[in-house]
Amino acid sequence: MIPIKKILFPTDFSETSKYAMNYAISFAKEFKAELEIVHVVFDESQIVAFYLPQVTFQNLDVELEESAKKQLDEFISQYPDLNEVKYNTKLLKGTPFVEIINEAKEFKADMIVIGTHGRSGLEHVLFGSTAEKVVRKSPCPVFSVRLKDQKFKMP
Repeated sequence: MIPIKKILFPTDFSETSKYAMNYAISFAKEFKAELEIVHVVFDESQIVAFYLPQVTFQNLDVELEESAKKQLDEFISQYPDLNEVKYNTKLLKGTPFVEIINEAKEFKADMIVIGTHGRSGLEHVLFGSTAEKVVRKSPCPVFSVRLKDQKFKMP
């Protein structure tokens, strides 16, 4: 069996992420692996600054990061069995799939567990799929999780 010592779990705090977190914890317990839980704050200021270079976003950045930290703490508090595994949390800033891939490399993850929303059609075109991009570019295996009751719809 391939050893799994480090598991990366990116979250966007969605219901899908909450469901996928149970898998991440189970795998971490089963393999006695370290679990790193990350949230990526999308850096919108880069886009806006391109169009409005005179606007500064220092306070907005701080407020976004503080809010994300609070949400991450609240997310973690929902999982009392996390105390049974070695874990840490990390906030990243940038484009979600890029930051997740970079963090997987830096953390030397053996596996990524990620929730997928299962978007299709126009919704997929408009919002894309972070999970899909992570699967395609990941340096390690990716376990993607959909909500249990979510049905597949042909585009």
